[in-house]
Amino acid sequence: MKPAPFDYAAAADVAETLAFLARYDGGAKPVAGNQSLGPMLNLRLVRAAALADVSRLAELRAVIETDTAVSFGAATTHAEIEDGDVPDPTPGWMRAAAANIAYRAVRNRGTIGGSLVHADPAADWVIVLTGLGASAVVGAPDAPRRIAMEDFITGPFATALGTAELLLAVDVPKPGPNARWGYWKFTRQVGEFAKASAAVLIDPDTGRVRCAVGALGRQPLLLDEPQALIDGSLSPRDALARALPGRSTGDLALHITALTRALAEARGEDLSKP
Repeated sequence: MKPAPFDYAAAADVAETLAFLARYDGGAKPVAGNQSLGPMLNLRLVRAAALADVSRLAELRAVIETDTAVSFGAATTHAEIEDGDVPDPTPGWMRAAAANIAYRAVRNRGTIGGSLVHADPAADWVIVLTGLGASAVVGAPDAPRRIAMEDFITGPFATALGTAELLLAVDVPKPGPNARWGYWKFTRQVGEFAKASAAVLIDPDTGRVRCAVGALGRQPLLLDEPQALIDGSLSPRDALARALPGRSTGDLALHITALTRALAEARGEDLSKP
């Protein structure tokens, strides 16, 4: 099957892209790596009046490092993060996450911004960047705005982006020197999306403590009592039962295990021991 007819534009800059999106009043979609949108167009699960190619926009390809964060242009590819072609604000945590996204052919083309805008509940960057406390920088007709990652992803395949807005960059804060991290996901085989995932950040230098659970069929769940989970006074089972009262323990079994293992990794425990 082939996509329905659409207009195409490779805009020269962000301003031109925003004007193009506004002109179609919700009927146009930005495209960069085209690893998700392309198949959906071919299957006619999505029909777009127009595509705005942003893959070569200088503003979306820029990666800027400061003393406190790294700002990744939305068109930065997974492979560039995996290969260390761009700075990693973490001690290798983002490189490791990027290396486990799908397959190398996908990572060569797929972008960090595209993954977030697609907002698949089981995607790696959706949960990893929520766990790291990242924020989205959004280009809008009036002025850019910044949105915390837990507010940017609003539901399955849904974000806070307006129809005439464009994700410009993802800002990832640098953790302190004593920070610890745990990330765990369950997949049936290499390259598949996760069936359950969890990310844990313990950062005593900055005071950031975050426990997030993903692949729930909705936006990532940022748990309210992360310190209680980390010190063991609240179990993963009880935390998820409180946060998701409509879900059974059996339905959440993999997520409970993913959170348990992410917590153990962040605490520095040996996961090879039973």
